Amino acid sequence: MTALAVENRRVLVRLVIGAVAMFGFGFLLVPFYEKICEVTGINNLLKPDVVANTQVDASREVLVLFDANVHDMPWTFRPLQRSVSVHPGELQTIAYEITNTRDVPVTGQAVPSYGPQRAGQFFLKMECFCFTQQTLAPGESRTMPVAFVLDPTLPVDVEAITVSYTFFEVAGRRVQAASTGAGSDS
Repeated sequence: MTALAVENRRVLVRLVIGAVAMFGFGFLLVPFYEKICEVTGINNLLKPDVVANTQVDASREVLVLFDANVHDMPWTFRPLQRSVSVHPGELQTIAYEITNTRDVPVTGQAVPSYGPQRAGQFFLKMECFCFTQQTLAPGESRTMPVAFVLDPTLPVDVEAITVSYTFFEVAGRRVQAASTGAGSDS
């Protein structure tokens, strides 16, 4: 083998190792990120919030508006109440209704978002359907509660908060149900 061929082979091996390392890093990035968020408590969407201050601030009210969306899913999803006035520190419960309009079971996960964005850290959820994946049978409807408290340290200039939940289909769950003879995906 010539020196040029040996050098080319060495470069090729380095490139293949680099590509495999980059793929491995990209593959492990999501679980690594989730573990960091779990340890630090940042961006924790799957566990109830801890309410430290239970004092109700009766001197002010905050309007909380509710929104519901589905992202490319065969479900209808809506809040049973469009809005509610809440005193910071007061426990409040509202409900959403969801229906699977497809003829096969479908699993989804809800992700909350808040407007203004900074209000999200003050919207403390004790109970929420967004903590777990929801699997609905064909045609099934379900009413799901959200129990929450607005942290009394919510800045005074925040007079209204919009809470929006978007359901995303859990990849592979519908296909798995369809392959077991529950129906087709078309």
